[in-house]
Amino acid sequence: MEGKLEEKELSAKEQHEIYTKDEGSEKFTPEQLEKKWKEFVATLNDKPNLQSTLSRLPAFAEDYQFVLEIENTVQEDLINQVKTELVSWLRRELKNSGIQLSTKITATVKGRIIYTDAEKYDELLKKNPSLKLLRQKFNLDFGQ
Repeated sequence: MEGKLEEKELSAKEQHEIYTKDEGSEKFTPEQLEKKWKEFVATLNDKPNLQSTLSRLPAFAEDYQFVLEIENTVQEDLINQVKTELVSWLRRELKNSGIQLSTKITATVKGRIIYTDAEKYDELLKKNPSLKLLRQKFNLDFGQ
């Protein structure tokens, strides 16, 4: 009664049967997918890294071929550990045997890291050009 799901452990054979069973294909909405996805993620309290990785929802597709965008291969390995269980659970809960899940590693563009005072000043100057006037007026220097 603490808001947790019943944790019924499925054997590998049961997971395979659910994963490959053709129970039909009831339609469901993105909201229903989101609700069930979050329910599954809530059961992963003992795996915070995986829980964090799965906190992002997969892109909803009409053909039920969902793609989850991740950042690196470590996340992909974590997902692969529970992928069969997750897909089987989604198929059972949403009553759709056509659900598939794949991952896609997306490159994240990181900005240049600024270290020196001059670099910090240049970045702030881009955001607020009037800093140049302030620096000149008060004769400010970086102690160089």
